[in-house]
Amino acid sequence: MKIALVSPYEFDYPGGVGRHVAALARCFRQGGHQVGIIAPGSGDLDDRDDGIFRIGRVTPVPANGSIARITLSLRMVRRIKDILASERFDIVHVHEPLMPALSPTVLRYSQAVNIGTFHAFRHSYYGYRYGRPLLKLIMNKLEARIAVSRVALGYVSQYFPGTYTIIPNGVDLQRFRCDVAPIERYRDGRINILFVGRWEKRKGLTYLIRAYELLRGDFPQTRILVVGPEGRHSRSYRDYVELHGLRGIEFVGPVADDELPRFYRTCDIFCAPSTRGESFGMILPEAMASGQPIVTTDIEGYRDIVTHGEQGLLVPPRDQYALANALAYLITHPAERERMAQAGLRAAQNYSWERIGRRVLNLYGEVLDGRHSLSNQPSPLSLQQGLTLEAP
Repeated sequence: MKIALVSPYEFDYPGGVGRHVAALARCFRQGGHQVGIIAPGSGDLDDRDDGIFRIGRVTPVPANGSIARITLSLRMVRRIKDILASERFDIVHVHEPLMPALSPTVLRYSQAVNIGTFHAFRHSYYGYRYGRPLLKLIMNKLEARIAVSRVALGYVSQYFPGTYTIIPNGVDLQRFRCDVAPIERYRDGRINILFVGRWEKRKGLTYLIRAYELLRGDFPQTRILVVGPEGRHSRSYRDYVELHGLRGIEFVGPVADDELPRFYRTCDIFCAPSTRGESFGMILPEAMASGQPIVTTDIEGYRDIVTHGEQGLLVPPRDQYALANALAYLITHPAERERMAQAGLRAAQNYSWERIGRRVLNLYGEVLDGRHSLSNQPSPLSLQQGLTLEAP
């Protein structure tokens, strides 16, 4: 098959949707399929040699407590029409089909079989509510719909009922594994707690910093490693740490792809203190595949991956005291850390990209063979109707 994978977000900037698209592309190519990636890029560059079509200059816009790096280029339509006409894809698989403006534009002009994957979760969204009459025209172009989690499904189906197949995000088990060499300079006898993600309010870094303030008196040999791209509030995090003399917090910043697995293996506890808006959380299976126990928040999108007391501990969001208590428990109970790490390793097998890729390809085959029915009848949020739910 010849497959186009479409992302509305800048492909060269770290993000969950971009990593999802890149991983699917690798899986499909290994299976002998031709894959092109269509995404915003830094300027109107044509990179057909590496299978990436970068379209339009990137514009950062606020979205769901984060910054979405999308394109609003006026030259987009002609580029998209040219690419679709020349490449003649069998499948056009659009991620976040309703996210302005690349995804809807590709769907408008695509004559291939169109598949959509919905990644996002919000408690409510006025754009979907009031834009439904127009957005339905886009949804009607899809011949199959995928949601990455139950909460992502619940979010989109309340505005656009129908049949959705849940296929989660995956993890590269060849990249994230237990025999990766840790970073030696941090293996100095201190307990390392790792944060991976963008430095923004929704990711909850504020509460991890405050939890460390509570911990440092009893656990002076504890270190926080903050890995990920800086956001709008990065200066305020640094200033707070400096003002309060929190010398055990190290801001590492963005790291190379081959270095990230080493940071997972360097830590003793992985912490994801996000406050809201997470539909899945790819960092959690990455940490589990790396053999690390987890402390994270009991929010939608996370509780389906981490079971409290098994792979890690769940705490209420925005609660630095509960976060500190959970971290203190794992710091003082190494046997529990090991037990949870082993449970996480077993759970991570369900998210291998090879398994996820096969499930997506199977769905493509069902659509092409006419075996997949996309009902537009309402499906209640109980998920009892209009839902294809496959076991991992």
